Amino acid sequence: MTTTGEEHATALTGPWWWTRWRSALFDGSLALVSAVECGAEGQSFARDAGLPLVVGVVFGLLAGSVLLVRRRWPIAVVLVAIAVTPAQMGFLMGIVGLYTLAACELPRRIIGALAGMSLVGSMVVTFVQVQRDMARGDFSLGNWFVPFAAVTTSLGLTAPPLLLGLYVGARRRLMESLRERADSLERELQLLAERAEERAEWARGEERTRIAREMHDVVAHRVSLMVVHAAALQAVARKDPEKAVRNAALVGDMGRQALTELREMLGVLRSGGEERQRQDRERAAASAAPPLVAVGAAAAAAASRAVGEPGGAEGPCLAELEELVGQSAAAGMVVDLSVQGEAREYGAEIEQTAYRVVQEALTNVHKHAAGAKTYVRLAHRASEIAMQVENEPPPEQASAPPVRLPSGGNGLLGMKERVHALGGVFVSGPTDAGGFRVSAVIPATS
Repeated sequence: MTTTGEEHATALTGPWWWTRWRSALFDGSLALVSAVECGAEGQSFARDAGLPLVVGVVFGLLAGSVLLVRRRWPIAVVLVAIAVTPAQMGFLMGIVGLYTLAACELPRRIIGALAGMSLVGSMVVTFVQVQRDMARGDFSLGNWFVPFAAVTTSLGLTAPPLLLGLYVGARRRLMESLRERADSLERELQLLAERAEERAEWARGEERTRIAREMHDVVAHRVSLMVVHAAALQAVARKDPEKAVRNAALVGDMGRQALTELREMLGVLRSGGEERQRQDRERAAASAAPPLVAVGAAAAAAASRAVGEPGGAEGPCLAELEELVGQSAAAGMVVDLSVQGEAREYGAEIEQTAYRVVQEALTNVHKHAAGAKTYVRLAHRASEIAMQVENEPPPEQASAPPVRLPSGGNGLLGMKERVHALGGVFVSGPTDAGGFRVSAVIPATS
């Protein structure tokens, strides 16, 4: 993890303008060495200028101690170093001052101007000093040596600290830029993680809804028929034993089919969960969220699988629509099935959706309009398939109490979601005659 800008800005642990005590001690040590140097050189300056020795020493100590504020006022340090250059003192102060000036975030024109002033000052002073020494006869060389010594000495005192300071300043700015970029990336990653968590939560909710819809479509129809047959069995048990036997056999068949479908659905959910847990262990990522995405996909495939046949087709299709209507007719419903157009094969998802719409509509008739005559119409068109389930008003049954079937209120919503997912149109509502109509149109190219 990187240090953010706010944490970096508030991490000042040193006194005054220093960020750390180590930096303050280092600058204090440099200032002390510079003050001792300038104080020692101030003695010769005092003798040459005809001043008292104490004045030269005090002047040198004060000038050298300016190095203490090099981080806060680097321009002042360089200006003092340039000012004391004619007195031949402050060499350490000049070198450190130029380095600090070049490393600071100051305009290049200011750095260049002060560096040029320091270069010219040290060049003039060196030229005069070397020429004076040669005139005294301390050493004898050619006239070329005076400008050579002045140029090399001034460059040696100016160029290295200036270049080093420019390099350190550029590197420091680069590191700050990289730190800010890392902080920005960290914030972006955190924001992306939050958005990913929101999307995952949304996906979990979607998969929960999808699993609930599939479970409802798989089990609710057969269980509703079982309840209807059980009520009929109770009514005719004493009057017509043969019919009671047939109804009991139908109830048993419906129950076995419902249990088979339920077991298969639960098996898919369990296997999907185990597969996801295996993948999580391979990635070494401990996740508390249930693997609903994989489960939902597997549950959708299992929910659309017909279980009545031992071979097990891949899913219910329109060819099984007559069998579905026959089951409702066996439960006492008067159903009229009509098919228009030439039957042809559609995509598996289209046929499954059409089958589920008719199945759920018939289930709703059993629940809310028992005994009502129902019309199931299927139309094969050029580019779409249309289905409609309409029931008449239920007859008044004074002799027998109506069969009460629980309703979760999600049947119509599930049908609408299925049809809309394929780009189709779904309409449901009461008719003028007092019945109820469910209509859906699904594109054949979905």
